[in-house]
Amino acid sequence: MPRPQIRRRIRGRFPADYFKPAGIPLRELTEIILCVDEVEAIRLKNVQKLDQNSAAEKMKISQSTFQRILARAHEKIAVAICTGKAIRIEK
Repeated sequence: MPRPQIRRRIRGRFPADYFKPAGIPLRELTEIILCVDEVEAIRLKNVQKLDQNSAAEKMKISQSTFQRILARAHEKIAVAICTGKAIRIEK
């Protein structure tokens, strides 16, 4: 049985919760779901330009956990962009 997940600190407010390719109706698209902790990791690392240790401290998680979350988010975003899928941010 896996360990229970530690509660993560999410400080960002995200103005949009859905992104899709232009010109394709939503009903024809498949979705990729980004968790709020993945979006927060992207925000801290790529928008605020924090190093991984500082970003992990802000989320109250270890650096290795932050790295795994960030890698998972980057992979999901890359797949969505390269294959024309919609991205939904889970609330």
